[in-house]
Amino acid sequence: MAKKDAPPRWDLRMQQRLTRGEAAALGELYDRFASLVHGLAHRVLEDERAADGITREVFAHVWEHPDAYDPKQGPLRTWVATLTHRLAVQRLRATETAALARGGPGTTEELESKVRHASVAARADYIVQSMPAPLRAALELAYFQRRDYRQTAADLGVTEDEARRRLRLGLQLLSTAHDTAAPGAPPGHGGAA
Repeated sequence: MAKKDAPPRWDLRMQQRLTRGEAAALGELYDRFASLVHGLAHRVLEDERAADGITREVFAHVWEHPDAYDPKQGPLRTWVATLTHRLAVQRLRATETAALARGGPGTTEELESKVRHASVAARADYIVQSMPAPLRAALELAYFQRRDYRQTAADLGVTEDEARRRLRLGLQLLSTAHDTAAPGAPPGHGGAA
């Protein structure tokens, strides 16, 4: 593996610490990724208690199976996000399928549409959270504050060309949210559960 393709040292050290059973490592991992995990789960499930449950499941899984993370497949953050997505989609499918079986409203096609919509929304959230701060700042100005590229450039103190570049790149990244892979997953790193 080339030097530039090597996984971050923090990811490798964290996996080693978890494998040794260091409780402090789990706490550090939780501090770093809990808001990501809970946010993705909530985005898929639209339920605070269910998102809390998925958050517990994800960190329990990581604690019990730290060797399941393969650094060659991508960053630890991506693996945790993919695991969260998979578990949340499984929970959504199980909950909705049970409701359909009890005679609840809807069809199987509507259930699959809901799962796809939730997956795309969660992936878009993950992409925005993961993109570099300059791109995220440009998109937030354009989207939330309705700034055009000239106003964005002025607000960020960059050239108009640079503002356009940041907006274009940010939008290109967001356009990948419709891909079928799990949040943040590189191609071939897991499908839509």
